[in-house]
Amino acid sequence: MTHPDPTRRATVLAAASLALPSGIALAQAKKYGPGVTDTEIKLGQTMPYSGPASAYGTIGKAETAYFKMINDAGGINGRKINLISLDDGYSPPKAVEQVRRLVEQDEVLALFQTLGTPSNSAIHKYVNAKKVPHLFLATGATKWADPKNFPWTIGWILRTTTTAKTCSRA
Repeated sequence: MTHPDPTRRATVLAAASLALPSGIALAQAKKYGPGVTDTEIKLGQTMPYSGPASAYGTIGKAETAYFKMINDAGGINGRKINLISLDDGYSPPKAVEQVRRLVEQDEVLALFQTLGTPSNSAIHKYVNAKKVPHLFLATGATKWADPKNFPWTIGWILRTTTTAKTCSRA
C-alpha cells in the first residue's frame, strides 16, 4: 500500500479551499435570474421618442431621470436601477424588435411602463410566453386586466372606458 505524497495532498487541499469560495460565489451570483445581480436591477422599456406620438417620449425621459435620482441616492438595497429605454417610434413592429432585444440580448428582469396600446398589443403574447414581467403599462385599454391568460402583464393607467364614464357624470 502506498501513501499519498503529503505535498500533493496539501496542494490538492489548498486548491480545493481556494476553489470552494469561488464556486459558492458563482452559485450565489446566479440565484437571482436574468436582469439582477448583487449590484444592479436591469429594467427595459420602449417609448415613442420619435414618430407620431413622440411627445409622450418625455415620460421615458422623466422615468430615466427618476431612476438616476434613485441611483444617485444609493440605489435600492445597494443595487442601481439600469433602465434601458429604447425608441419604438410608436410602431408595433419596431416595438416587437426592441422588446426582443431587451429580453433576449440585454436580458432585462422586467419591462416597465411600455407606452401605447398598439405597441403593447404587439408584444403582449411574446412577453407572457417568455415569462417576463410586463409592468405598469402606459395604456388605457381594457384588455390588460386578464391575469388568467396573461399573468405576467399588469396595466397601470385607469381604463379609458372608466375615465369616459366618470367624466360623463360630471
